[in-house]
Amino acid sequence: MAIAGALHAGSRILLPIRRSPSCSAPWSHVRAHLHSSKPSSAPLPPTPPPPPPSPALYSRFTPAFAPTTRRSGSIGSGVVAWYLGSIEARPVLTKSITAAAIFTVADLTSQMITLPPEESLDLTRTLRMASYGMLLSGPSLHFWFNFLSKVVPKKDLLNTFKKMFLGQAVYGPIINCVFFSYNAGLQGETIPEIIARLKRDIIPTIKSGLIYWPFCDFITFKFIPVHLQPLVSNSFSFLWTIYITYMASLKKPEIEGSQAHSNIRMTSV
Repeated sequence: MAIAGALHAGSRILLPIRRSPSCSAPWSHVRAHLHSSKPSSAPLPPTPPPPPPSPALYSRFTPAFAPTTRRSGSIGSGVVAWYLGSIEARPVLTKSITAAAIFTVADLTSQMITLPPEESLDLTRTLRMASYGMLLSGPSLHFWFNFLSKVVPKKDLLNTFKKMFLGQAVYGPIINCVFFSYNAGLQGETIPEIIARLKRDIIPTIKSGLIYWPFCDFITFKFIPVHLQPLVSNSFSFLWTIYITYMASLKKPEIEGSQAHSNIRMTSV
């Protein structure tokens, strides 16, 4: 009796094998696994750089002055920032104090250069110079430079020379007369004595200023911002102040009337 759908091979009955669609390739998953396990031919991503070494690694080899250098640099920049902020917030006061400090150091330097070794420093004279810088030089420079920046605002070569001319023709003679008169008045000189001092000292001082100040004024007017011009001018005036404090320290001149009166008395005797 034959069995439907079966194959006979001798005494055995061979049944037909039905292949499942999912098992059509029984080794496909093995081949896929082998393919996935092969090294990829794509380039590997670059190796990230190693992290920087810890600062503690170099702490034993850092020079002892390195932290001090960094700290001094930050302190210096902080002082400059503080000074510029003070100029913006309190311009007249800041420039006046700066002028007083410069006149103080300049007068002390002048005394150390001109006085004999056996004489001591005249601190009263230094105080007069400091008060002049505080009360007159600092404020006057502030208003003078602001005035020039409004009258001659440009910084080209022609306008720079205009400012230099105004400084030498207007501000210079006036401030020199004020300086000698202020210093002489604080020393107790009378008006005739002050006038005699001006006649003797003002012309040589103006001539010396024509030699020293044009170069300084050119640098100041051409390259320096208006709010810093008094500071730069006071810095240039350090050497100039040594000279004029020496001129102001000269003994007062003889008045013609008093000299003639003394001569009459001597002849009568």
